[in-house]
Amino acid sequence: MEELLSISPVDGRYRKYTEELSTYFSEFALIKYRVIIEINWFIKLSQTINLEISDKDIENLNNIIERFNVEEAEKVKEIEKTTNHDVKAVEYYLRDKFKEIELEQYSQYIHFACTSEDINNLAYGLMIKDGVNNAMLPNMESLIEQANVKAKEWCSIPMLAHTHGQPASPTTVGKEIAVFTYRWKSILEMIKKLELRGKFSGAVGNFNAHIVAFPEIDWLKVSKEFVENLGLEYNPLTTQIESHDIISVLFNYIKSFNNITMDFNSDMWMYISMNYFKQKVVQNEVGSSVMPHKVNPINHENSMANIRIANSILGALADNLPISRMQRDLSDSSALRNIGVAFAHTIISIKQTIIGFDKMIINEEKLKTDLDKNYEILSEGIQTVLRKNGHTDAYEKLKELTRGNQIGEEEIYNFVSSLNIDEQDKNRLLNLTPENYLGLAKELIKFI
Repeated sequence: MEELLSISPVDGRYRKYTEELSTYFSEFALIKYRVIIEINWFIKLSQTINLEISDKDIENLNNIIERFNVEEAEKVKEIEKTTNHDVKAVEYYLRDKFKEIELEQYSQYIHFACTSEDINNLAYGLMIKDGVNNAMLPNMESLIEQANVKAKEWCSIPMLAHTHGQPASPTTVGKEIAVFTYRWKSILEMIKKLELRGKFSGAVGNFNAHIVAFPEIDWLKVSKEFVENLGLEYNPLTTQIESHDIISVLFNYIKSFNNITMDFNSDMWMYISMNYFKQKVVQNEVGSSVMPHKVNPINHENSMANIRIANSILGALADNLPISRMQRDLSDSSALRNIGVAFAHTIISIKQTIIGFDKMIINEEKLKTDLDKNYEILSEGIQTVLRKNGHTDAYEKLKELTRGNQIGEEEIYNFVSSLNIDEQDKNRLLNLTPENYLGLAKELIKFI
């Protein structure tokens, strides 16, 4: 019933594809990550200003994190009804928890010298990092691995290439798949190397309150240690907010990965329409409500639709998050809540691509037929050999023979036989067919 009543399809129709993301991008997740930051800051602060905190106290504090569940998050939301401030609600929630673990005497040090954005930027930093590492990357890697396997399996199967939609020098099915895996891997490596940043420096980034309260402490050092211990790169120079520049870079990388997936789906769709691939027939599935014969490439189409939505959101976030008037405005706060939606549409697109690609069966008969019908594609190789043999009009000769014409094996054989060229070169051309004119297509697979 909840799925039927969901406004967004990522929480309704497609929840089975996106459920893993709720651990990182739901309202519950945001509250939990805020709790993680607040408690870790209290522990770091207690060590910095020498509060009398025992190992047992630290264990109890960490248990608050470990035992934090939806019921606890609901308590925070109940407090927020009064505060009308989500981060302050977490602070008040923790004050109640401090009473339970007998740390009430130190409750004034919860959220000490912090602005909300100190907590939020670190929470989002960890949410994004964990969401990418634990959800996004595994799905990306699954797609790449599937394509790698197919590229190697199909590396020797010749296929007529098409440039500008017209017959072109032949390739292999596997090499064309390998092009995509190489592109995906390149973007994946950049995503993996990216270090998200965090700030922790007070209301306008200057440690104003920190210095007034404890001027003797090296707050830059403390802040840097705190942020880096969380697993984020320290940003020392900010306004009230972390500038979001690296997050924007990440979103553009994901957009690039999605664009490659879009290109892949578009090609697969075309190959299916050309009958180069057939699709596995799934028993009891219906392709059309009125045309019983239809087996539609719905997964590839679904993927492309979700990429357009994902990239629209990712683009809006990447363009807008780095811009904040003067020391801050609140526009980033609302925008950041849509990260999970963009990630969800991306993961749907990846999973739909995997499902669609798994259904595809090579139609070798059709591939061979199209190659045999287009002997004119050998003109590239023939005119190149003619150039090697000193023919200055090589291109023009082949153009006259082939441009706009669909010629067969006999015409090519007769033309080559008449050429005044080196005998070895002539024999090589006479043995040339669209199926063996493949260059290094098979060998190029080694780069994936």
